[in-house]
Amino acid sequence: MNSVVCISQVPDTESRIKIAADGSHIDEAGLKFIVSPYDEFALEEAIRLKEAKGGDVTVVTFGPERAAQALRECLARGATKALHVKGESSDADSLGIAKVLAAAIKSLPHDVVLFGKQGVGTDNSLVGPMVAELLGYPQVNVVTHMEVGDGKLTAHREIEGAEEVIEASTPAVITAQKGLNEPRYASLKGIMAAKKIAIDTKSVTDLGLNESDILNARVRITKIELPPEKTGGRKVDGGDAATAAQEIIKYIREEAKAL
Repeated sequence: MNSVVCISQVPDTESRIKIAADGSHIDEAGLKFIVSPYDEFALEEAIRLKEAKGGDVTVVTFGPERAAQALRECLARGATKALHVKGESSDADSLGIAKVLAAAIKSLPHDVVLFGKQGVGTDNSLVGPMVAELLGYPQVNVVTHMEVGDGKLTAHREIEGAEEVIEASTPAVITAQKGLNEPRYASLKGIMAAKKIAIDTKSVTDLGLNESDILNARVRITKIELPPEKTGGRKVDGGDAATAAQEIIKYIREEAKAL
């Protein structure tokens, strides 16, 4: 059972983000990058499939030189192979990234392709479904439980007030939701073993793609801004409950203008 797991490297969710001088990128100086948290669920599920049924787990990413660190971490957790498509993915839109990943996946043996439900860098939840469409594969998104058999899989996903169970033929694309599993940490043995595994590298052109169709082909970021600083709360002092309630309603109507 061969699995391909597509990962993205994103800023640590606890990092303090700064805007770069050009106003359209983040300043990466001193910034810590990690494997996107939802991708960790996808990786763990692929490793469990390998442990139960054999085969390989190949992690794939499209990104700059620093993204190799994320691949190495995945190898330390239990992935067996890694492919790094080098390029400035921050300059590509979702469809451009999907085209790169779909081309890379075609070159690899696979029965299941897994993504996190979204990358926490952009939170657009588009790349996994786009890859499925480009490959012509069935897809099940935001999966919380999965069983894989010969030539088919059964995936569970939460919908409002119920659970949906879907059967699909393989190969198929799955996007992982929190709750699918509990991701493991890398062991010392895994870290040492990962250092001996060579990471395969390719460029966009190696995959038969034209860079002009990948980078800034459809979407252009003109400006990014940090959210405004939060102001302190307002405290209603003194008086009884009825008076306090009137003060709160007055604030909501006249100052917050929420009513």
